[in-house]
Amino acid sequence: MTSRTPPDDAHPYLRAASAGVRHHTRALTPSAANPPRPGDRLHLDVLHAHLAALLQLLDRLADSTRPPHPAAGRHLATAHTHLWQATSEVHAAFHLLPGNTVADAEASTCHPEQLPEGPPVLTICQRHLAAGHSIRRKTTPADLRPHTTACGR
Repeated sequence: MTSRTPPDDAHPYLRAASAGVRHHTRALTPSAANPPRPGDRLHLDVLHAHLAALLQLLDRLADSTRPPHPAAGRHLATAHTHLWQATSEVHAAFHLLPGNTVADAEASTCHPEQLPEGPPVLTICQRHLAAGHSIRRKTTPADLRPHTTACGR
């Protein structure tokens, strides 16, 4: 007979990722010693990578939950769609922020043929295209449009 894993030991990597996000959020919280700073491309790139990984996780959870528990699977699929919308907005914000002049200079001297993923600034785009391809296989364009509310958003 095998012993069940106690809840405290279940999914340690996911718990560690959540702790990392909480730590980063606290580090960015303005204080007297730490004035507020605007986000930068590096933060958004790393956040986008995290969101893309969560998209894959939610997709797999929805697929495995749907057959035995259809209602729960539908809720997970809806969460997947909303997470895609958030991921898409982070990607858009990334491109609206000014680039780091040092990183841009290094990227311009980069030889994309030497990097399997291409120039570093395009890595987020490749990740976003792959995530978009995955979500579009399971959703309709109407599902991907943001929902409007009574206040006109």
